[in-house]
Amino acid sequence: MDAAQISRTGLDVEWQRLQTIALNLANMNSSGAPGTPGYRAMRLVSGPVQPFAAMLDRPAGVAVRGMAASVETRRVHEPGHPHADADGFVSYPAVDHAGEMTLLIRTARTYEANLTALSVAHQMYARALELGKSA
Repeated sequence: MDAAQISRTGLDVEWQRLQTIALNLANMNSSGAPGTPGYRAMRLVSGPVQPFAAMLDRPAGVAVRGMAASVETRRVHEPGHPHADADGFVSYPAVDHAGEMTLLIRTARTYEANLTALSVAHQMYARALELGKSA
């Protein structure tokens, strides 16, 4: 696997992570009717394509391993809400807005770093072709 391909796998994973964060932010105030699970905050789980020992011989990229749903909820006392339980509480997903925004910035920076690495790899390949032509 070449450097450009490794960067592309990083771009794919970080793009999916950005989509997951956006989904969490969009649904942070979504409630479910009593007795229904409702929306749960999601986290993208990623990791290397192959075990570390194999990467020493032939580097590979990263991949999405799955999605993990939070089991926590945020209960707010809103007795007039249509989704309130018998005690007047509404369950919302446990999404921390500041935490999600911090993760969004970190993920965007990681995406940018992969994009820069991809650009540098393409420049190196182009330069190698130029050197090959003149030889």
